[in-house]
Amino acid sequence: MSGILDGKRILITGVLMESSIAFHAAKVAQEQGAEVILTAFPRPTLTERIAKKLPNPAKVIELDVTNQEHLDRLEGLVREELGSLDGVVHSIGFAPQDALGGNFLNTPFESVATAMHVSAFSLKSLAMACKPLMSEGGSIVGLTFDAQYAWPQYDWMGPAKAALEATSRYLARDLGKDGLRCNLISAGPLRSMAAKSIPGFEELADVWNTRAPLAWDMNDPEPAGRSIVALLSDFFPRTTGEIIHVDSGVHMMGA
Repeated sequence: MSGILDGKRILITGVLMESSIAFHAAKVAQEQGAEVILTAFPRPTLTERIAKKLPNPAKVIELDVTNQEHLDRLEGLVREELGSLDGVVHSIGFAPQDALGGNFLNTPFESVATAMHVSAFSLKSLAMACKPLMSEGGSIVGLTFDAQYAWPQYDWMGPAKAALEATSRYLARDLGKDGLRCNLISAGPLRSMAAKSIPGFEELADVWNTRAPLAWDMNDPEPAGRSIVALLSDFFPRTTGEIIHVDSGVHMMGA
């Protein structure tokens, strides 16, 4: 039986650990028939080790999304490996430590600028670097953490995610004429590499223990990975600029 990504070629960023949403997106994508290529920064050798745990071998390309030289060479490297792309997964986010953990009022602009560049502007950078490889159209999927609210400890990553969400909408507007869709998954908190960088993460995550209508497992990234694969597939052919919540329903709960 063929999978929903049969014959598709997908580039996935952000595979750092087996607990990464991106790892599970890559795993499910391969199980559903896709050829997958990974990017990594700053330690591609770490991603190469993790990639060995996928169902099939996957090439790893070093990519710093804030480095224009890396972005400029990406098309050639991917074309050499896969020929073209049908989908791209943006699973990239970073904020310096002084932009997190209750330091919102004291964070210097330099740290805010870094968070915005890596976590939001990079969606546009990655989309434009991959656009020449997607001449037949395709799907771009990113990851957010519901930016409607001010979360405990999340500080400047909140405005960065709000910028990411706006960037996705504008990309959906401007790339639609080329047959490209751009959507986001808003996942609940997971014990990932990103979570480990947030001081007081457990306080943030505790919201899900008390408010989630469906049980939420912070150790299970697969539901988010599956939702990414669904958006990469042809089963959402006219959905763009959307944010799909995979958070056990917390986003729709009142007090």
